[in-house]
Parts: sequence; C-alpha cells; structure tokens
Amino acid sequence: MSPQSFRNVFLPFVLALIAVTSCESQRGEAGGGSRRPHIVFILADDLGWSDVGWRDPEMYTPVLDRLASEGVILDQAYMQASCTPSRTALMTSKYPFRVGLQHTTISAARAQYLTDEVRILPQYMKDLGYATHIVGKWHLGFCNWRYTPTHRGFDTFYGFYNAAEGYYNHTGKKNGYDFRDNEDVDWSARGQYSTHLFAARAQRIIRTHNSSQPLFLYLPFQAVHGPFEVPESYIQSHCAHVQNEARRVHCGMVAAMDEAIGNVTLTLEESGLMDNTLLVFSTDNGGPTKKGSSNWPLRGSKTTLWEGMMHVVDWLPTLMGAAGSDDDNIPSDIDGMNLWWHISRGQPSPRREFVYNINDVKNNAALRLGRFKLIQGKGGKPNGWYHPPTGVRRRRVPRGRPPQIQLFDLDRDPNETRNIADRKQRLVQRMLRTLNRYRRSLVPTEQLPVLREAHPRFFNYTWSPGYC
Repeated sequence: MSPQSFRNVFLPFVLALIAVTSCESQRGEAGGGSRRPHIVFILADDLGWSDVGWRDPEMYTPVLDRLASEGVILDQAYMQASCTPSRTALMTSKYPFRVGLQHTTISAARAQYLTDEVRILPQYMKDLGYATHIVGKWHLGFCNWRYTPTHRGFDTFYGFYNAAEGYYNHTGKKNGYDFRDNEDVDWSARGQYSTHLFAARAQRIIRTHNSSQPLFLYLPFQAVHGPFEVPESYIQSHCAHVQNEARRVHCGMVAAMDEAIGNVTLTLEESGLMDNTLLVFSTDNGGPTKKGSSNWPLRGSKTTLWEGMMHVVDWLPTLMGAAGSDDDNIPSDIDGMNLWWHISRGQPSPRREFVYNINDVKNNAALRLGRFKLIQGKGGKPNGWYHPPTGVRRRRVPRGRPPQIQLFDLDRDPNETRNIADRKQRLVQRMLRTLNRYRRSLVPTEQLPVLREAHPRFFNYTWSPGYC
C-alpha cells in the first residue's frame, strides 16, 4: 500500500483518539505468489486524542508525526473505554460484553481472564504461517498458565501481566514484581525503564527474524499509563515549555515512547523488512484527563462513553485480510469486519453500526448508527472538555443530572455538545431496540473476590500464575 492520508471517513476500527498510521506494505495474497506482509501492531496505553504533535504542538512526537504524514490517519475509529476491554476486542474481534469483560479491567489477585474457549489474533496469525511475538503489557489474565501469552498463540512473551506497575522497579500491587521473559521471571529488568526495554526487545526480535517467514509483532507499550515516571532528560529536552506540571511529565513520557518507536522503525528499515511491513499505531483508550492527558476537543476521559474514546473489533479480520486470507477463512462468529480493501484503497468504510459498550454494572450503553450516537444511562465522568492547547478557550462543563437518553449527530457535532434526543424520538426508539437486541447476547459481569492464595508472597514476591 502506498503512503496516503485521508480523514473524516467512518472507519470505526481503531479509535477516535489518535491517528493510525500504516507504512508501505505489499498485500499478501494466499496462493498469489506475493509475500505476506510483516505486521507490527504498536499499542500505546492511555494516550489521548491530543497527546501527539500534529494535534497539539506542545507535544513532542516527531516520529509519530512523520508516520502519520506518510500513512493513513483514521479519524473516526474506536477502541473501548479502558485497558482490558480494548485488548479483549482486539484479540477476539468480539464486543467485550459477549465474553463478560465489559465492565472494568482485570485486577491482580482475582480469578479473571479472557476465556481460552475463544480463539485470539495470534492463533489466527499462526494458522497463516506467521511467527508471533508480544512485547509489553498483557492484561488479559494470568491466574492459570493456560491464560498467559505463550499458551494463547504467541511464540514469545516479554513484558508484564498486570495493569500497572513502576517503570523502573516493575513492581505493582502488594509489592509484587511482574516482569517475564517467556514464562521466567526476569529479575535483570530491575532498574531499567520499561519503554527502553520493550523497544530493545522488539529490535532484537526484528534483527534475528528469518525474513522468509512473515512476522507478527504485537508491541503494547506500558507508556503512557501511570505511574508517571520518565528520565528527566526527556522533560528537559522536549517538554520544559509545557506549563501544566502533570502534562509536562506526560509529555516527557510520550517523547520517550516516540523515540522508542523511532528505534523500532529504524531497525525494520535496517533489516530490510520495512518495504513489506504493515505498521499500525493506536492507543488502547482515551487519555485520563485528570492526569495531564488531553482528548481535546473531544469530550470526556478514559473509562467513559463519550466520543473521546473507544472501536477495535475490526482489526482481527482486517489484519487477516492484509495477510492474504479470504473471507471464507475469516471466522464467522465475530463482530468485526474485514476492512483491508477499503483502507488499502482509501475508500470509506461499509460499516454503519457498532456498539461502544453495554455495561451491566454501570447500567449504561452506547450505540452508533450512521452519523448518530445514542447514550443510554450516564456517559461517565469526567464529562467535559479538558486541556485545550495553549491559547484555545475552554468549554463550560455541563452541570446537573444528565438525561437518561442522549443523542448526538456526530457529523455536525463531533464534540457532543448538543443533545438532540427530544427532536428525533423515532430514531431514539429504533436505536434502543437495536441495543436491546445486542443485550440478548450479553454475558453478565462476574464480581469476583480477591484471592488470598494469589498474594505475591506465595510466589517469591512475584505476580505469578497458579491460583485459579
């Protein structure tokens, strides 16, 4: 696919928070004689819509800016509202409410996991002949070895299982160390910044890869999720001008990740793989606006249903399509669509409908139908517009109890400032009926207890499988 850029098309399969870029690649046709493309899927954590240089010049992202200018930017594509649901949708091509992971993130010490009764993306990639590697954050459960990456289709795993931990000490809740090289605890990572470690391992995988076999490298960075740690040099060199202290540190973390992505892409070029590589960059959800991130001018924050975050189910069939699989080989029991043809040719998406989420604990849901978006229940807090670029006037945050039903015309009002539900009652009822149809397949959220036997002290003060 030659480099191109198109915007404001309805391609709901990455997220509405950050541009997605794809570098030059040759389309792999099954049996067609051309090579299957190598695929590198880079996932940032908690990166907001305006946390990149081409949306906020105060941010320092020269590598991502260049990739965006040379690739394809998807401005109306979506993820889920938080880490585990997004990773579930990416890996399964199913809405998270279909597998019971729609409410919140998987917590340490609870017997929560993405069921192994559902096949996931690396397993399909292996069927297509790919070498499969994951470097970074898993966050899909680890209470039993069967739910860990190397038992779910990945040839290798280098990273951590949980949601969050220190970037240097790699220690999270209950003083549990969480860093693995395949199934082994990697104590040598102590004291080393995770963004640097993950880039170095990705570079090593690329350098040692046999180019005659297609490569699938999934690189879900810890950055830029809290805790907010970064070598001071990144702040001083690239972000000292940022006035807000939290955003200044956030800027430094983004700059470090941008450098890491630059190192990975340079290694792809030096290894001769880039000419046949599909490179995707996304974030897993919206930025947490209370922590210095910005989704401006979109509304809301991480964990909410506002347009600033969330869809991802189309990636699995689309990557299979890019790898040369025809539609007959793409699983039929998924929610995703193969949009490779439309992306590679710069055509509008055929998708007209998707579910943001249906949450049986928060008792809220949201649906997009064409240009309209319906929210049933509370959209979530914070619910305003935060951290505009320097010199841009702030918007007033709505006060009072929100309506039970809200409808927005995203073509005319992408920032969700005007609820038009009262003016379009027929459309509201139609969309509510559609949501109810989806609800019939919802797997209820399990409210699971913390398990004493999961405590790190029973595993040499590491977070380890074996407690469920």
